[in-house]
Amino acid sequence: MAEFGFNEHHQNEVINYMRFARSKRVLRLKTIDSCFEELKDSRLVDETFTVDEVREMLDGLQAVVRGEVEMELINTAHTNVLLLRQLFSQAEKFYLRLQSDISELENRELLEQVAEFEKTDFKSTDKINQEISKPKLAPLNEGGVSELLNKEIARLQEENNKLKARLRSIESQAMSALDEKTRAERALKDLQKVQGEQQLMRVFLVNRSRRCPFYSLNIHFNIDRFPFFNLYLSCTSVCA
Repeated sequence: MAEFGFNEHHQNEVINYMRFARSKRVLRLKTIDSCFEELKDSRLVDETFTVDEVREMLDGLQAVVRGEVEMELINTAHTNVLLLRQLFSQAEKFYLRLQSDISELENRELLEQVAEFEKTDFKSTDKINQEISKPKLAPLNEGGVSELLNKEIARLQEENNKLKARLRSIESQAMSALDEKTRAERALKDLQKVQGEQQLMRVFLVNRSRRCPFYSLNIHFNIDRFPFFNLYLSCTSVCA
């Protein structure tokens, strides 16, 4: 089976599967043959049959054969799924993703090659490799797989390092934004406090100016040039 590009190990695995499929096929064909034999022995006892009797026998035989063939097709599909499960499970252990081309399953040229292999090489190899019968596929220990696995691990580590660096950068930006927010809130509180004190001082000075004209003049002259506390002391001394 060199035209498929298999190494010796994989070729033996293919032979094992073809041997298994052949045994199932032979068993199912024997079952179908027994259906016809049973019909011959149980129904073909008279020399002549009416049309209805023949139709009844053929309908019954059709139902039995159809059930056997359908059961075999379903079982074959399920068996193939179990085989793929083994292959995919081994691939996932090495972080590999296998892909299949369903259209190749109907490639007549390849199907003819498989049929030719079964007729020629498979028969001769079947006699030589009778001892080859593994319940499970052997682990992949080839150097190419190890190298591919190391590359995948290195790629994942590099990606992990990039994610860690990005996370640190985001955390730093978040802390800076939090500090800036805290400073802005503190500045806002200080500004509100100052504005409140100024408002109280203005109200106080306006009330005092109503009782002292010179105090009112002093307010208009100094209110935007001197601190409110000094202004308050000077006006208080003049109006006292």
